[in-house]
Amino acid sequence: MIRRVLVPNRGEIAVRIARACREAGVESLLGYSEADDIRYVRRYFDDAVPLGSGDARETYLDVARVIDAARKGTADAIHPGYGFLSERAELAAACDEAGIIFIGPKASSIAAMGSKAESRHLMQRLGVPVVPGYDGEDQNVNTLTTEAARIGFPVLVKASAGGGGKGMRIVRSADELRPAIESAQREAKKSFGDDRLLLERYIEEPRHVEFQIFGDGNGNVVHLFERDCSIQRRHQKVIEETPAPRYSDELRQRMAAAAVAAARGVDYRSAGTVEFIVTPENEFYFLEMNTRLQVEHPITEEVAGVDLVRAQLALAGGGTLPWKQEDLHQRGHAIEVRIYAEDPDDRFLPQSGKIAFYREPSGPGVRVDAGVSQGTEIGVNFDPMLAKLICYAESRDAAIDRLDRALRDYIVLGTKTNISWLRRLVTHPAFRDGRVSTRFIADHEESLQRSTPEIVPAIAAVLSSIPKQRSQRSAGVASVWDSVGSWGRA
Repeated sequence: MIRRVLVPNRGEIAVRIARACREAGVESLLGYSEADDIRYVRRYFDDAVPLGSGDARETYLDVARVIDAARKGTADAIHPGYGFLSERAELAAACDEAGIIFIGPKASSIAAMGSKAESRHLMQRLGVPVVPGYDGEDQNVNTLTTEAARIGFPVLVKASAGGGGKGMRIVRSADELRPAIESAQREAKKSFGDDRLLLERYIEEPRHVEFQIFGDGNGNVVHLFERDCSIQRRHQKVIEETPAPRYSDELRQRMAAAAVAAARGVDYRSAGTVEFIVTPENEFYFLEMNTRLQVEHPITEEVAGVDLVRAQLALAGGGTLPWKQEDLHQRGHAIEVRIYAEDPDDRFLPQSGKIAFYREPSGPGVRVDAGVSQGTEIGVNFDPMLAKLICYAESRDAAIDRLDRALRDYIVLGTKTNISWLRRLVTHPAFRDGRVSTRFIADHEESLQRSTPEIVPAIAAVLSSIPKQRSQRSAGVASVWDSVGSWGRA
């Protein structure tokens, strides 16, 4: 049995894991950067150990520091959460070498899926559909140019070792290709230390659908259904929901089978996600496999009635696969939005500052996974996500209504957030109809902008006239207030 778990992570995911540990009777140890405000997160942990005072590269991303923190804190297991070291085979391997339980996949599974090019090769061998493209070792610009012409424009240039939209470019003509390749290589090298690229046919107006999978590392794998993550900004997910709207059961079943096959192909252990791109014609292609817990895992928990983190702890502690496929069922509908400290009216620039007032929504079917509270200092060193808001209801329409209400009840003062912008998203008629794609935000950009109430221009006109009114009064000319009665003089 696991006795004490180190969580070298921050924010809402650290809190989420600590809560699961407490329910399982396992002690939790927070590994943190001293540059981070951990006052809210710390209260959920039994103990804490610093990883240093630097930025992410010097703390959360330093394998040696994390292993040393586990030893100092007498932890016998590490749960990496998501982001940071969660998909680094080096950490899983270092845990094995140090005799520490890694709560996640095997190092070999992470390595197999860590390269987009290598994972494409593996999926092809397993019979899982992949987007037509080029994933060869020859990375000469001339070779990439020739291959792009073969694939046909538009083409997607992607960093082989990347994620999160970094090192990714959409190229619509041959003239744009060479600058896009060189730019993507530079960004990939800077972000991932690896400038290898792959090319894929760019699919217009696709949907992004992923399947939650869970394996025991011995070939036994179940899926916990799909999540639609199509609404994205700069290749970053904004809204996730399950079940995916406007899909046939037959298509879901084919994607589920492909996801399970992909996981079995790498002897997958613990929680993971197989992601697909789906065309308007309902063709689907393997996109990537995330060998970790996902940000959007709560919506799966809501509709499937499971606790994925508790299941991870149990499996890592020597348990068996928690479920059989026939025992898993979807019920109702769940939607998640991410609350960020950012300014939607100014290019979504990250914001910093102190949260002066904080109030979360509540009520039936409302869940908030937060990493902040009133008084938390939002710094500039880390991701500006404050919390996740998850709403569950019996139907999709009811879930949207509940989410709209919850967003209206969510109050954060002291820093700008995307809450009002999210309300405009979830109440948009196209979203209500389930007409979503990865182009949703770009296609509806104008209608998603903040509208100015009709009364505002009228108020502005009155205010702008006040200096003139005062001038007229001083000259003995009757003012506007003379015509509205004595109350106007109060």
